[in-house]
Order: sequence, then structure tokens, then C-alpha cells
Amino acid sequence: MIGRRGALGLLGGLAGTALMPSGLAARASAMPPRLRPGDTVGLVAPASAVTLPAELDRAVHWISGMGLVPKLASHVGDQHGYLAGTDADRAADLDTMFADAEVRAIFAVRGGWGGARILPLLDWATIRANPKLLIGYSDTTALHMAIAARAGFATLHGPNAASRWDRASWESLWRIAFAGTAPVLGGAAAEDAAGRPARSLVPGVARGRLLGGNLTILSTMMGTGWLPDFDGAILFLEDINEEPYRIDRMLQQLQLAGVLDRLAGVVFGQCTRCSAGDADARTFTLDDVLGAHLAPLGIPVVTGFNSGHVRNQLCLPVNVPVELDAGARTLRMLEPAVA
Repeated sequence: MIGRRGALGLLGGLAGTALMPSGLAARASAMPPRLRPGDTVGLVAPASAVTLPAELDRAVHWISGMGLVPKLASHVGDQHGYLAGTDADRAADLDTMFADAEVRAIFAVRGGWGGARILPLLDWATIRANPKLLIGYSDTTALHMAIAARAGFATLHGPNAASRWDRASWESLWRIAFAGTAPVLGGAAAEDAAGRPARSLVPGVARGRLLGGNLTILSTMMGTGWLPDFDGAILFLEDINEEPYRIDRMLQQLQLAGVLDRLAGVVFGQCTRCSAGDADARTFTLDDVLGAHLAPLGIPVVTGFNSGHVRNQLCLPVNVPVELDAGARTLRMLEPAVA
């Protein structure tokens, strides 16, 4: 993990990195602002309740350690059943953070379930008028996809505020959100916590907007009208605690919905604890399922990319044009995510 001293040291060490190409400056008015040390950022809980005080304390610790000033949403500590407050209160918290001129970016404290419940309650005119990076993963996928569809600016699929921020997570956040660069993510040097690199299932190079996130959340949103257009996209997927037959079922849903056939490429991230629950020799492995669904698409596919419910996860720019090189197992941003 990386603490405040390490984070601020990295800021200094990377300060000479090139910034946003001038040819993209015209898009600045529709792009979230980049972050700088000392900026105020909002902490929200748009989904499950933050049930342990230590979890919120950890979120404040991590964000402060990045040199940022955390601002807690009014209902971030509420509990309404398994949710962090009522749908109306959680939506109001997010609206308030987007409208607050002092807040430069917004971090989800945790995931769980509940983000999709607030989508119809959000003030989308305010969100469109105040583009800011929303940072989080898992259930936050619902908000990432809705913002891509309804507001059109970039967000970041990365650790929640209360997650573990390792050096790989922090460095990718810094390059994308603070420096405003368009880095290459992944590659031979990027490994998961067990030292396993990503794998090239189908080699090749493809370009498109990076869309996606948690497979379970995406599959529940199919047919709702809250998803962006996947034509020509690079689709990123990850999940946790789903046996191969469930991954099979959800990928089949994406196939039947016509999503997979419209893609330019696929990046399947980490699927933590996604092996079969028994030793039945008749089962399929996760690799079997991915190969059956993704290899026949005839597009570049990488599996095991280090993002998802894992340590050392990379921050990925959602709704930003990228180049996937499946042979090299890299994602290269073609434009910055921030102005």
C-alpha cells in the first residue's frame, strides 16, 4: 500500500510527465477537471451502507494521504436496511457533490448494491453542467454507465475510497487524474497480487471507447435505457464470487442482447473467487467459459487484466477512447480523461 508520504513523493517524481496534448484543448469545457494536491473531493455512499465506522475512517485516511481534502456527503453514514440511506437521500448527496463548486471529484466510499436505484432520481441537467470524475468500482458501474449515456464525460473505474490503494492503483490514478496524461496501462510488468500477468486470448489491435465494469451490474442493466451505445467499444468486465455457470449466464445475456457482436475488443479483468464451488469434473472452468463466449467474436481479447476486486488494481478511464493491444496486453489511452 502507499501512504501520504509515498503518494506525495510520487507526485513530485512524476511531475515532469507530459500533460494534455494541445490538440484536445477544445474539449476541455466538456471534460472533468484534473486534480491537484489540496483539492476538495466528495465522499459519497450511493449504494450499500457503510456499516463500520472504521470503513469511513479508512476512506478519509486514504484520500487525505493522496494530498486531497475529503468532504463527506450528508448521508454517507446513514443506514436504511442494507442501503446507505433512502434512495432520495443518496441521490441528493450525489447531486449536491456535482453542484458544489468546491468539489473537484467524487469518490464512492464502497460498492455493494443500490446505485441503479437512484438513477431516475438524479438531476442529470446538473450533472451534465458540472463534469467531475466519479471514482469507484463494483456497484459504481451503474453510475459509470449512466453518466456515459446521459452526460457523456469520463469517469474512473478504480478502487473505492475505503478500498486498499496500492502503488499501482495510486500511480494510475495520478497519471490519469492529476497529471492529465494518456498513459499505457497494463503490459508485461502488470501482474495481479499472485504474480500472474494478463493473458492474450485473441491477439490483435483495436480502438474504441472503453466501457463496462462489473459484469453482474451490467447484466442487470440490459434493456433499461441507462446504458451507453456499445457499437465499436472496448468492453471491460470484472466480477467476484460468481461461479463459471453464472459468468456463462451473464455473458449469454450480453450475447443475446446484441452487445458482444458490436464490440471492437474485450478486456476481461479479474474474476475473484470465480471457480466452481465443488470438484465436479463435469464443470467448466472460468477460462472455458470465457473462451467459448469471447474467442469466436473474432476481435482482440485479453483476460486476467489487473482491475477488479483485487489488490494492485489499475484505474481505468471509462468513456475514453483507448487502443487495446491484446498481444502486448495493454490499454493505451488515446485522449486524456480530464482537462
